[in-house]
Amino acid sequence: MKPWIDLNCDMGEGYDSDALIMPFISSANIACGYHAGDEATMIRTISLARKHGVAIGAHPSYPDRNNFGRKHMEMSTDEIYHLITDQLRIINDIASDMGMGLHHVKPHGALYNDAASDMQIAMAIANAIADFDARIILYGLANSAFVMAADSLGLPFCGEAFADRTYTDSGLLTPRTEAGAMIENDEEAIDQVLQMLESGTVRALSGKSISLEAETICIHGDGPHALSFAKKIHAALLSKGISIKAR
Repeated sequence: MKPWIDLNCDMGEGYDSDALIMPFISSANIACGYHAGDEATMIRTISLARKHGVAIGAHPSYPDRNNFGRKHMEMSTDEIYHLITDQLRIINDIASDMGMGLHHVKPHGALYNDAASDMQIAMAIANAIADFDARIILYGLANSAFVMAADSLGLPFCGEAFADRTYTDSGLLTPRTEAGAMIENDEEAIDQVLQMLESGTVRALSGKSISLEAETICIHGDGPHALSFAKKIHAALLSKGISIKAR
């Protein structure tokens, strides 16, 4: 059993639940304006994180507000590099003005999924982070291309697993377009998190057991059960003697 785990949540995307979820997590991935959010939401979310001692990270995406960043976009690796760099500059300038620094970067939506399975995209993201500030941690899907990209650059990496998503047999997330992609039951989410921490495995949608070592667990802030999951997972972890903290 792991003695500690980081609980992260995607925030600053326009949902009123952010302030209610913040006390139960240890790191926040904040939208940088390209799929959701704006300067005001970034300021508001960073302020909430500072109040609750939550580490802040950038949550960059494809430039696609119409689809909430969840649709693949054809972009060159140079374009992705500059896409990440631009969003890091936006949120870092705001955070710096508020006396805060970026702890991590976690890509959003389709960009995250594309990078998990495409080494060139993962490398473009990792290079952008390393050139911007090599101390910033890359949050990415455990057992994916993110791991190799970060390792190749010596970039700090934090393997991520999901409380509210199911997995394919290959260890990737079940696409949202497929049935069963989302976990919508509190107990199922808790059981999945505890299995990850107790045995280092996760059960795929097919029933197959997959090896998975994670240092951070994601709860999606836009999910209808986000607040309930955050509260109950937080309580379940503490009851097992697992502390909740950012790396």
